[in-house]
Amino acid sequence: MECFENYSSLRQFIQLSKMAGKSIGFVPTMGFLHAGHLSLLREARLACDVVVCSIYVNPTQFNEVKDLQAYPRDVKRDLTLLEKEGCDAVYLPSNEDIYPGGIDQLTLGFTFGPLEKVMEGKHRPGHFNGVAQVIPRLFHQVQPDKAYFGQKDLQQCRIVECLVRDLGFDVQIEVCGIVREEDGLAMSSRNVRLDARQRKLAPVLYQTLQRAEKQLQQYQRLDEVINDCVAWIQQYPEFTLEYFEIVDKDSLQPLQGYQAESKLAVCLAAHLGTARLIDNLIVDIA
Repeated sequence: MECFENYSSLRQFIQLSKMAGKSIGFVPTMGFLHAGHLSLLREARLACDVVVCSIYVNPTQFNEVKDLQAYPRDVKRDLTLLEKEGCDAVYLPSNEDIYPGGIDQLTLGFTFGPLEKVMEGKHRPGHFNGVAQVIPRLFHQVQPDKAYFGQKDLQQCRIVECLVRDLGFDVQIEVCGIVREEDGLAMSSRNVRLDARQRKLAPVLYQTLQRAEKQLQQYQRLDEVINDCVAWIQQYPEFTLEYFEIVDKDSLQPLQGYQAESKLAVCLAAHLGTARLIDNLIVDIA
């Protein structure tokens, strides 16, 4: 496994891979890797000749400096995990590699219409503009044929798909399923912030999604499903629910009723202690 700590050193590796006709699979991460990240590596390994993983905590997608500073980091551990998974190259760029003109000098901004006005976009203003700042830069530098993202960040996946379409990147976006702990909790780097009691409570979120799925498959009214699930979570005062939405799987816009052969996504975000947890479940309605 090769490690590249700046773009100039990565560039030659990418050029040689391209000249050899090798396909590149790319897994962009912010580090503190878990089994969910590693599952993306395995998918890339199956489909591509060369697998590249980036580790970069992107400052432009954090709403508050304290959240950026608190984001867990352990690069040494990450590198050990990546090598065990057979990753070919790890890119560890600095802020100067990604934003050579300086973060404070950014003038280009991105908007995503209705997609950025719901759920994560509504509750984390500016977050997706930050994602849109970093992803094209990484794609330009890594030049992947395929890029792998996790469904847990479903709205981010849709944002990336918009970027690829609108900016004309020749990159195939692969959205891979959520990897969960045995008790159903979606794996996340932020789970490390949970204390023992909070960790025991955290699976309630996935249980609530499953509760919604069962009701939706029985064609209960959407507003009744939402009200029931919100009340279910509110039984536990430790949670501060940010949103609970039933949306179209593709547009991620809230739905008012069922449509023929609907594919819905039930999405939520909640604070538990100092951790902000998100999760979702795709529900097929026959």
